[in-house]
Amino acid sequence: MDKINLPEKFSQINTYWDPKIIGELNNQHVKLVKFKGEFDWHKHEEEDELFLVVIGKFDMQFRGKTITLNENELIIVPRGTEHCPKADDEAHVLLFEPTSVLNTGDVKSEKTVNNPGKI
Repeated sequence: MDKINLPEKFSQINTYWDPKIIGELNNQHVKLVKFKGEFDWHKHEEEDELFLVVIGKFDMQFRGKTITLNENELIIVPRGTEHCPKADDEAHVLLFEPTSVLNTGDVKSEKTVNNPGKI
């Protein structure tokens, strides 16, 4: 039961699209990740995901629609919804998602992280 300092944790992340676990509750992971560039189009058949922008901004692309998220804004992507995050500049994002979530969902690529590390 210690507090978690987000800037301190983000300072330990030196890669993009490489989520790190900072906590777990009720079979959910709380993760931090840095976005830059475009991710893979994918979906999660069984899991919803929450994305909260801590620093910067990014676009959540959906087929036929793009939503820009700025600092202190969040979006919940419902299960089964194809999506693709994109950040022109570095964005620091907090994720809240079931422990079963694979970051690239139904797609396997060089950005797939099978076992995210803890920080």
